[in-house]
Amino acid sequence: VTKKKMARREDDMEKVKDKSESLLLPENGSDVSEEEGASWMVCLSTFIAVCGSYEFGTCVGYSAPTQFGIMEELNLSYSQFSVFGSILNVGAVLGAITSGKISDFIGRKGAMRLSSVISAIGWMIIYFSKGDIPLDFGRFLTGYGCGTLSYVVPVFIAEISPRKLRGALATLNQLFLVIGLASMFLIGAVINWRALALTGVVPCVILFFGTWFIPESPRWLEMVGRHRDFEIALQKLRGPNANIAREADEIKEYLATIAHLPKTTLLDLIDKKNIRFVIVGVGLMFFQQFVGINGVIFYAQQIFVSAGASPTLGSILYSIEQVILTALGATLLIDRLGRRPLLLASAVGMLIGCLLIGNSFLLKAHGLALDIIPALAVSGVLVYIGSFSIGMGAIPWVIMSEIFPINLKGTAGGLVTVVNWLSSWFVSLTFNFLMIWSPHGAFYVYGGVCVLAIIFIAKLVPETKGKTLEEIQAMMM
Repeated sequence: VTKKKMARREDDMEKVKDKSESLLLPENGSDVSEEEGASWMVCLSTFIAVCGSYEFGTCVGYSAPTQFGIMEELNLSYSQFSVFGSILNVGAVLGAITSGKISDFIGRKGAMRLSSVISAIGWMIIYFSKGDIPLDFGRFLTGYGCGTLSYVVPVFIAEISPRKLRGALATLNQLFLVIGLASMFLIGAVINWRALALTGVVPCVILFFGTWFIPESPRWLEMVGRHRDFEIALQKLRGPNANIAREADEIKEYLATIAHLPKTTLLDLIDKKNIRFVIVGVGLMFFQQFVGINGVIFYAQQIFVSAGASPTLGSILYSIEQVILTALGATLLIDRLGRRPLLLASAVGMLIGCLLIGNSFLLKAHGLALDIIPALAVSGVLVYIGSFSIGMGAIPWVIMSEIFPINLKGTAGGLVTVVNWLSSWFVSLTFNFLMIWSPHGAFYVYGGVCVLAIIFIAKLVPETKGKTLEEIQAMMM
């Protein structure tokens, strides 16, 4: 009797197992792996998400082409316009602080929708502004929106992508950011500042409505206990004929392991089992900004003028270069060469660029080789911007989206995004002071930071190419 009962129990368990597996297998029984399931839905979802990256770029690029139009029409002083330009960073820091918790609470799509609404409201307030206070408030709201988007977009892309395409798809975040930045310069040259503000609403609308047609992050759905939705979303992303059983099991097993861990706080980030994740994420964001990128981009025209080169020609060259190299460089090479080699090549190239720019200012200060100084300065900026575009621009965001365990993503991701924005603000604030102190000395200082970045990448940053998110975190542990 006991043997018969045990046999029936085993049969029942087999039936349950077969039923659960049938939820994961396509109806036709095809055994297509998840790596081959880079479906059109992954592409569509990535495109919708990077509209948020484009929005981010438009926010950053808006102030430069509109400065004189806004100051003239609203009768603003230079100090008032400086507040307008810099308050974007204040909003972005606040957005970064709350981005992790928001995306964990209402989902990755929910966070993108909320950010798009807040950004659109900000743009409309700017459009209708009659004075500096509503203008600043609108700019603050767009900053909050892009601060949240700067975190949630790369995380969403990393969580929906097949491992072999994750790097390339994630670098589209940086590509669309620089396209948004460049579009503000180009469109702003032919329309006024109010009409330009309306163009910033367009990506917000696409992002808001587009998220209703794409699946939520499967990992987030499983994390919050929506198991059936998790399987449906993963199947949609991998294609109707893909066998998602293995990938689904890996994700479930990993999330089940961390489900028993307590909710994380900032103190948990310095725990010995988590500290390496945090050091790598924070370190990459720190070096991404402290190599001086925002100083060079924001004041590139000033650099060209100070070195005796044409600011218009220089700006056109580096804008085109940044888009092309981000598109053809990082996007195509990141999943072939890997993250670490591109980061190291990027940091070395930026060091060379800093030395070229610094030497041009040094020669000018001593009245030596005056005929080659403009070419030296322009080539230095182009080498610097090009090197940043192939590695340090996009890859820190890719690695940030990959290395954190899902129970740490909200807290740790918010922290590293805050570090990025604070570092960006500090570099932008201090660049002019460094240039007043010593133009060549400023770039030698940035060159020294590049050397530290090379050491940091070589010693601490892991290679994540070709690994699942779960494998990456197990490797780092």
